[in-house]
Amino acid sequence: MRPFTHAGIVARVIDIPSGLAAAQERYNGGAGRAFVAGLPDLAAEFLRRWELRPDGHSLHGMAALVLPVVRADGTPAALKLQLRDAESAGEPVALRRWDGDCAVRLLDHDRTTHTMLLERLDHTRMLSQLPGTREAVLVIARLLARLTAAPAPPGLRRLGDLAQAMLERTPRALERIPHTGTRRLVADCAAAVREVADEPGDRLLHWDLHDENVLSSDRAPWLAIDPKPLAGDPGFELWPALRNRFEAGEIRWRFDAMTDVLGLDRARARAWTLGRALQTTLWDVEDGRTPDPRALDIARRLRDRPRPRRPRRTDRPA
Repeated sequence: MRPFTHAGIVARVIDIPSGLAAAQERYNGGAGRAFVAGLPDLAAEFLRRWELRPDGHSLHGMAALVLPVVRADGTPAALKLQLRDAESAGEPVALRRWDGDCAVRLLDHDRTTHTMLLERLDHTRMLSQLPGTREAVLVIARLLARLTAAPAPPGLRRLGDLAQAMLERTPRALERIPHTGTRRLVADCAAAVREVADEPGDRLLHWDLHDENVLSSDRAPWLAIDPKPLAGDPGFELWPALRNRFEAGEIRWRFDAMTDVLGLDRARARAWTLGRALQTTLWDVEDGRTPDPRALDIARRLRDRPRPRRPRRTDRPA
């Protein structure tokens, strides 16, 4: 097999999507533009270095370009090209720790460019395609129960640091929220985080496991992709499944079902979920946007749940 090595050929093959370019412009400015401009050369370099050939149309999310490829031995794989940032830096660390158990398998990784070679999954079979949301939520919960079973490796972002930073930013954000009810709700979310912030946990968290980050494969019905890992309490993991495919009347069912499957203390999970609502609202306010009404609705529906208790020695680690 002769790999593609010419950047001009690669540029035509990978078809850099305008959506990826727009997202990089919005979130990363000049660095994003440079990343997009350099994608043909970057892809060409790793097609040559890892002896790969393109094998289909490129895919993309908000931050990465994924190129279906075939390895020299004929094995299908996926070449993932992305900028390294605080959220994505731990991705190869987490994937190595999971080693294909409920997550896509990492085949190779370049530390300098953050380029990864991944197991090829079936992007046409996504969990979000299930007609009902309840089974999808249960699939996510079962995956999370496995993914969060072990302590996080050293060097990852830590939930305790994120929580402290959120609490420090909250007073300024409250000053910028004109609506009294919303301001009170956000303050309540911060108060819930304060109650658990001194015990942030040490499990390996995915952070962004929703039903568009779960794909099927021949070796497993469903596997997680695209982690933004950190070390912390699994209660911080429930948010994406509550917010995606939003159904107001299903929020409490989803929360209760997920905490049951993961074996979590419901009050502590509630506090960390309110922390995710706080995180989302801080981003909105600091960027000059109106707080996401879905996030506020989730927070309202969970706000009146029981207060968290200190975990006993007999509790499952969290």
